Amino acid sequence: MHIKDIDTPAVLIDLERVEANLRRAQDYADAHNLPLRPHVKTHKLPEMARKQMALGANGITCQKIGEAEAMADGGLTDIFLPYNILGTSKLDRLVDLHSRIRLSVTADSAVTVAGYSARFDAAEPLNVLVECDTGAGRCGVQTPEEAVALARQIEDAPGLIFGGLMTYPPKGDIAKADTWLHKAKAALESADLPPKVISSGGSPDLYRAAEGTATTEYRPGTYIYSDRMQVAFGLGTLDDCALTVKATVVSRPNADRAVLDSGSKALAADAVPAPHKGHGHLVEYPNAVITALSEEHAVVDLSACTDKPALGDMVRVIPNHACVVTNLFDMVYLVRGDNVEREAEITSRGNLR
Repeated sequence: MHIKDIDTPAVLIDLERVEANLRRAQDYADAHNLPLRPHVKTHKLPEMARKQMALGANGITCQKIGEAEAMADGGLTDIFLPYNILGTSKLDRLVDLHSRIRLSVTADSAVTVAGYSARFDAAEPLNVLVECDTGAGRCGVQTPEEAVALARQIEDAPGLIFGGLMTYPPKGDIAKADTWLHKAKAALESADLPPKVISSGGSPDLYRAAEGTATTEYRPGTYIYSDRMQVAFGLGTLDDCALTVKATVVSRPNADRAVLDSGSKALAADAVPAPHKGHGHLVEYPNAVITALSEEHAVVDLSACTDKPALGDMVRVIPNHACVVTNLFDMVYLVRGDNVEREAEITSRGNLR
């Protein structure tokens, strides 16, 4: 199939760009002796996870149990779930998943640790990392002292093993997070609880990750496809973006306006940091601005364009946030150049539990 034959809206994945992005990241990691544990939330495709593993990743990261179950079904056997798992039904599934693969999780509270401890035993203990808030203001213990106290609770629980520390640091401030992690590491070592792993992540700082000298593994996600937001954060250029949404011009109400058949249900609604504008980048019309999204329409301002699309023309949009777009589609087209190699099912689409 040629890409011109694909009906719209549709997601196209440029395999040459994917392979270049993966190789560049793995080469950086290898050069700095920093193992990668890629986050699969961006692609949600077991075959992409297997590509990452084949290049040298030491495992994968999933955000929710459903995502991890789909990856295990797809043959992935070493999965990290950096999320607080709470509730009977989720813990039931966690026990089942743990029986199938090598699994690690996180906790940032005594309640979460107690839940794990009640379900696992010393014969097959669960590896648990302490999540640390190193400045991003999301989940995580707030101080190195709290990290030690929670690590001690994990270590003392008969069904658990203290595996180390995990953080999702603030963008652009590696030094702040590194200082926090070094303090926690020293405190843990003084308490005779040396962390086996100190896991950090985030694609925007991927190519500076080695500056975090406490970190022993890194969890990038969006780097595999990149997107307009990552470019705004400094991760490469638009030429590195592997995911595009193919769309059709379904209306031309006036000379300076076009409307695409790909609204918020295809492009997502994430904004990009100023001075960047709009809800995506039109590859064929780089001066166009997607000014508004409704559910099924994208309104495009063409006033800065010399050439303008006609009614019925097809365009490709680099979205602001590729990860969300992946979760909006049942399948994607894997392409090389203008040719479609195959379709691929998003096996964990909507698996938010």
